[in-house]
Amino acid sequence: MTTAVDDLVAAAPRPSPFRVAARDAASAARTGLLPTAHGDIPTPIFMPVATQGTVKGITARQLVDLGAPMVLANAYHLSLRPGVETVEALGGLHRFMGWSGAILTDSGGFQIMSLAALRKVTDDGVAFRSHLDGGKLFLTPEDVVLGQHRLGVDILMPLDECVGAEADRAAVLQAMQRTTAWAGRSAVTPVRPDRHLFGIVQGGLDAELRREHAARLAAHEFPGYAVGGLSVGEERGLTREVAAVTAAALPTNRPRYLMGVGLPQDLLRFIGMGYDLFDCVLPTRNGRNGTCFTAAGRVNMRLARHVRDEGPIDPTCACEACRTVSRAYVRHLSVAGEMLGAQLTSLHNLHFYLDLMAQARTHIAAGDYTAWAATRIEAIEAGEGA
Repeated sequence: MTTAVDDLVAAAPRPSPFRVAARDAASAARTGLLPTAHGDIPTPIFMPVATQGTVKGITARQLVDLGAPMVLANAYHLSLRPGVETVEALGGLHRFMGWSGAILTDSGGFQIMSLAALRKVTDDGVAFRSHLDGGKLFLTPEDVVLGQHRLGVDILMPLDECVGAEADRAAVLQAMQRTTAWAGRSAVTPVRPDRHLFGIVQGGLDAELRREHAARLAAHEFPGYAVGGLSVGEERGLTREVAAVTAAALPTNRPRYLMGVGLPQDLLRFIGMGYDLFDCVLPTRNGRNGTCFTAAGRVNMRLARHVRDEGPIDPTCACEACRTVSRAYVRHLSVAGEMLGAQLTSLHNLHFYLDLMAQARTHIAAGDYTAWAATRIEAIEAGEGA
């Protein structure tokens, strides 16, 4: 991908292309449309995780068939392997993946926490020692934006500092202040006008800091806002509390992206708070372990009770796996360690998540989201552990 320098503009402040289409009267849930260079994204939406440029076990064609309009990749991991230069030389990440839909890339902020033993954080940026070969990599906020721009993605995340749930207030405050400074530097780094750089709200589990950081980032008028630093070891109830506080503090005319969460029943709760975009590894990670999400809760397909079960994984599901094979067959594949088992269960789980979002959009537009979501949550949680 090549772009004339004159065509690039500062990442923020820029008008947001996001448009709210319908609102739920009994909650903050809303439907909307987020235009990108690779298609319009209906919200609320779930993004399958393609960290290394692939959703594990799922082809690009299958993602299209599932109705996924956007996936999430990780710019940090792609910068290590195969490298930004390689992807750029091969026509950008879309062409490299064979994917025509939209792509959002995470920046590496989560790796600041998850690879703590391999990095050093300063106000200038982050020095990483590669977990692959020990090579050195130094990332500045500007590098991160430009690297994602060179990948050719649609929605870019700035460099942020994510801390774990155990961090004390001083560490949370320092990370928040650093993330604020990095956001300012990212906001003036040029990108194409049809690409969207979001701000990322941090602040740990402290409601006061979350509100403060949301206000600071709102002043930059980013086209959208992500909420990071949750689901990092805290209890799920606390995740929901902090997510609710943060959503309420963000602009209502911008898309809100809750990063790295979560279980289906919690996504319905987060939609009710006003969140629009989600990603999580749970559908494919659970699929690889033989666990399926269903309308009646999670089902462990490895259990012996499925050995002669001729029924589908989920009788309410219309995915390829549920239409074509039995629980008995999926159980056999999972126990035998066959690759197809993980593919079928991952395919089912992604369909479940994406279909849940589609149903949520329908019920928000119909005006009965709150009652519908409460019924779905109750059914899922009543069957958990089945």
